[in-house]
Amino acid sequence: MQDALAALKEKFGYSSFRPGQEEVINHLLNGENALAVMPTGGGKSLCYQIPALLMPGITIVISPLIALMKDQVDALNEEGIAATYINSSLSFPEIDHRFAMAARGDVQLLYIAPERLDSDRFLRELSSLNVSMVAVDEAHCISQWGHDFRPSYLTLTEAIAQLPSHPVVIALTATATRKVAADIRARLGIPDANEVNTGFARDNLSFRVIKDQNKDTYLLEYLKLNNDQSGIIYASTRKEVERLYHLLEANHVAVTYYHGGMSEGDRNANQEDWLFDRKPVMVATNAFGMGIDKSNVRFVIHAQVPGDLESYYQEAGRAGRDGLPSEAILLFKPNDLQIRRFFIDQSEMDDEFKQNEYRKLHEMQQYANTQDCLQQFILRYFGQTGSQPCGRCSNCLDERAFQDVTVDAQKVLSCVKRMRERFGKSLVAQVLTGAKTARVRELHLNELPTYGLMSSQTQSHINEFIDFLVASGYLNQGAGQYPTLSVSDQGVSVLLGKAQVQRKMAVKATKTLPVADDLFQALRELRTNFAEQQHVPPYVIFSDQTLRELAAQRPTTRVAMLNVRGVGQNKLDKYGDAYLELLRNWEQGADSSAAVANTEA
Repeated sequence: MQDALAALKEKFGYSSFRPGQEEVINHLLNGENALAVMPTGGGKSLCYQIPALLMPGITIVISPLIALMKDQVDALNEEGIAATYINSSLSFPEIDHRFAMAARGDVQLLYIAPERLDSDRFLRELSSLNVSMVAVDEAHCISQWGHDFRPSYLTLTEAIAQLPSHPVVIALTATATRKVAADIRARLGIPDANEVNTGFARDNLSFRVIKDQNKDTYLLEYLKLNNDQSGIIYASTRKEVERLYHLLEANHVAVTYYHGGMSEGDRNANQEDWLFDRKPVMVATNAFGMGIDKSNVRFVIHAQVPGDLESYYQEAGRAGRDGLPSEAILLFKPNDLQIRRFFIDQSEMDDEFKQNEYRKLHEMQQYANTQDCLQQFILRYFGQTGSQPCGRCSNCLDERAFQDVTVDAQKVLSCVKRMRERFGKSLVAQVLTGAKTARVRELHLNELPTYGLMSSQTQSHINEFIDFLVASGYLNQGAGQYPTLSVSDQGVSVLLGKAQVQRKMAVKATKTLPVADDLFQALRELRTNFAEQQHVPPYVIFSDQTLRELAAQRPTTRVAMLNVRGVGQNKLDKYGDAYLELLRNWEQGADSSAAVANTEA
């Protein structure tokens, strides 16, 4: 591990490994397959990049999104590590040239898409290389129980087995339930004991759920208060992406957008504007973001509810990869669930798959309505128990006064009971509001004592209140496309007057992210200049965390700058003199200002 630590310091500028990294690297250097389950920003890539520098031969990295391979390779090249990629964006002569580079040992890492392994010709050429390791990124894509299953990943096991060099295999993912992790291990021949799971908690990420208010109003206010930050806003449909883009642009937000219906050229141009911080806010469908290493994303906002907690946590985790304080916000409206149910209904999967998707959507609905710690809720979903409240999420920090809603809860619970616990929330809401629909009359539900009991409220409001009662444990909700409601033991206590129900009310947008000070801003502008010159995203030069440490430590020599986290030898040689000059000039300016102030005093 001494060689591994030396490579970590020289190439990446870090003097110690993060939790789990050393254990994974040890497995690989000992010739053992391994699975790394680490949260986004937890340092998964280093788990194969460090061994790739120490092993003979070449490391093959299987990555699902070809549009991002160039960014990953550019980042490695900036660290002085020889890497390249092969995908469909290249011509045949370019592919042959890169294979020749790999055969000569001119590159240490080769990135490819999983679809490449379907080609017998490509496999034969790959077999001619001395492949020492295969890294399977976004490994949850191999499991049909995962949120992003991709059939192209199913050929990996057979393809890897055909390689005559018998490479060691590492699988990496940020989101894997116990069932998905077991599936990954089984498919890739990874011993159970070689799964390294560092937990799913993100100590720098604050989760928020915003309900009961106008989403557009909240979004505009939030972006106004945090106008110096970069972030992603997710929506479920192309139509909603474009609507939000035009809304924000009309309100003078520096925004761009991304979805599958755009031309490849427009998508790439918009992605580049965002990566280079020319337009720091991106509105996108969930087709955007996987594999992007942009480290200074300060917020991820879901303007519509995702289909499951795995997708949500992976997308939310794109905020704060550099370890600095960041936010993940869900703007929840129960009507958005209908879009997700439509997607499930229209899928061509079998009934078992659909029922599983409905179950996942129900968990997402529970998350949006719980009043417990949001991070604890997520950790429990992934099988991690025994955690403490995070102290950062909107529920932990919620200082809003409780409102007693016991009477309304009793009305809903009583209605569910009188409907013999055979129907779902939509019909319950219709009965409570006194709806005159054909189905209500046909089932004689208009004859119930609870019919019209809450006629002063809207059906959407009652639907939302039912969601709250389910999330709080007063109602049970069945599985499937049309889940029925039943009263829990806790709900029975409320009906009998033995317990009360309390609920908190709406919140306003606040400025909670850190403000960029003048020195940090100057360091960031210098980074932008270098990024534009070399045509790489700014975070490839230095992360925000590295810039903040430069601003705090203000090194005056190359040796001192090399001790700043994230500054390796290669980057010191490229950028060190310019940053040291900026810091010296800044100190001289500060000294001059202090002298003037003392003279005036």
